[in-house]
Formats: sequence, C-alpha cells, structure tokens
Amino acid sequence: MSKLIDHLDKTILFFIIYSIVFFTFIETLGFTLPFVLALLFAFILKKPTRFISKNLKISASISALVTTIIFYSILFSLLFWASSSIISEVVELGRNVPNYIPDISDYSTHIINKIQTYYNNLDPTVIKAIQSSLSGITSKITTLINTLVKGVIAMLTSFVSSIPYFVMLFVFTLISTYFFTKDLSKSDKNSKLLSNFNDSASKIIYIYNETKKMLLNYILSYLLVVTITFIVTLMGFIILGINYAFVLALLCAILDLMPVLGMPLVYIPIVFVQFSNGQYITAIALCILYALVFIIRQISEPRIVSSSLGLHPVSVLAAIFIGLKAYGVIGMMFCIFLVVFYNIFRKVNVI
Repeated sequence: MSKLIDHLDKTILFFIIYSIVFFTFIETLGFTLPFVLALLFAFILKKPTRFISKNLKISASISALVTTIIFYSILFSLLFWASSSIISEVVELGRNVPNYIPDISDYSTHIINKIQTYYNNLDPTVIKAIQSSLSGITSKITTLINTLVKGVIAMLTSFVSSIPYFVMLFVFTLISTYFFTKDLSKSDKNSKLLSNFNDSASKIIYIYNETKKMLLNYILSYLLVVTITFIVTLMGFIILGINYAFVLALLCAILDLMPVLGMPLVYIPIVFVQFSNGQYITAIALCILYALVFIIRQISEPRIVSSSLGLHPVSVLAAIFIGLKAYGVIGMMFCIFLVVFYNIFRKVNVI
C-alpha cells in the first residue's frame, strides 16, 4: 500500500511540474523562438557537421559554418520560391473573386427559378421561405469567400509589416544555429559521462537524450502528416484543374492542423463556386477528394506519431482526442508530451 501511495505521489508531482514547465515554455516562446529553432536546426546539422569535419580533416568551427550556410541557403531558397508562388496566386485570386460573386448570384437565381417551375402549386409563403433560405445561404457563402480572401491578404500584409521582426529573428536564429551546431558536433561526451558518473547522472543523461529524440521525432512526424495532406490535395487540385492549386493546397495543409474547421474553410467555397459554374462533376470530385484526404489524415496521423514516439497507437489517439477536446492544438501537444515524458521517467524508475 505504501508503494502505491509513493507511486501516486510521484505521479501527481510529475504532472504538476510538467504542467508548469509546459505552459511556461508556451507562454515564453515568443521570446525564446530564435533559440528554440536554432537548437532544433543544430540537432539536424550535428551529424552532417561531424561527417564533414571527420572526412575533410577540418575543425568543428569550419564544418559547422559550412553546414549552417548550406542549410540556410537551401531553406531560404525554398521559402523564397514558396512565398513568390503564394503571393502571385493570392493576388490573382483576389482580383478574380469579384467575378465569382455574380456567378454565385446567377446560380442561386437559377435554383430559385427551377424550384418555382417544379413547385408552382406550392403556397406562396413556402416559396418565399425557400427563396429567403437560398438567398441567406448564398449570402453566407459569398461572405465566407470574401472573408477568406481578405484574411489571406491581411495575413500577407501583416507579414510584410513584420519583416523587420523576421529579419531580426532570422539573424539571431542563424548565429545561434552556428554556435549550437559547433558545440553539438564536437566530441560526444555522453558515453564518458555515463561511464564516469553515478546512476543519477546516467538517468539525467538518458532523460536528456530521450527528450531530444522525442522532440525531433514529434516535429518530423507532424511535418510528414502535413506534407502528405499537401501532396494529396495538390495532386487532386491539379488533376481537377482547380486554379491557384499550390496556394490552396498549402493553405489546406496549414489549416489541417486546426481542429474541426481546418480544410473545410478552403474546400466548401471551392465546391460552391464549381456548383455555381455548372461544374457538377468537379464539385462532386472535390467532395470525394476531401473525404479521401480526411481518411488518409485520420489513419496516418496516429500511426506516424505513435511509431516516431514509440507509443501505442491507442494512447496517441486518446491524447489527440482528449487534448483537442480540452484545449485545441495546444491541448493535443500537452497530452502527447505528457504520455511521452511519463513513459521516459517510468523507464528510469523516477516515477
């Protein structure tokens, strides 16, 4: 009984400390973001830096400088290409939105005329109610399209106004990445620490290594999930001949991280526009595409995350569901990391 009480006390203490650390990290992320990013990038560059240093017989400082420059050159090129594509397609989309509104209005009028043709014998009040409902739906969808486009344009405008901050963020992240990479790529002292220090030190080093691996695997797993959503959506949009396929697919991938809403914010307006233009097959195909992407997402996410974090798929599903239900995306991250850290601490008999 005493062992059970002791285990319960440790579990409660772990939960309290974990909650404080997690929410402190989230709240202070705006101040520590360049250093967090730099540390993550440094972990990615550690092995290439060691490889270059060992094979070219150069110092860790030089090899870290080389890998950092190459990494940021590739990253900057990809960001520049993606930003250029997004901006050009969003601008063109913004110009063409006013052209879609008359089509939507004409389509709703066409529906009303058909209803009047088939239901002339209905009571006039019923017809008026139907007309009012259709007009309301049309108005809401038109407003949704305008709001979506204005939101994207506002986001781009905000991005432009935040360029000084992003420049500062980039500079600090770049410099920090170099120093972190240089330090991490030097001789790995973990094995020496494990052999020279006591059991407590070994546990600390084990927790550190597992935490580092877990964070990297978590980020890579969700990057893979988002990439799958983006690729499937982009291929579907291209096959169906949807305009602005790249920017819309990218928007779907980003919104896919949002609970409940997400991709429907993009798919619903596109489907309605296709219906209003008489492209019924394309509209139905878009609905099928959304269902396909949704199913792939729901199947792949638990498997990818569980395999990368070494957890049972059911525990990941439970963490995702409870977290999203309780506190959205932040809640999901909280629950997943809670399960992961609990398993890590249990392995070293801390809990």
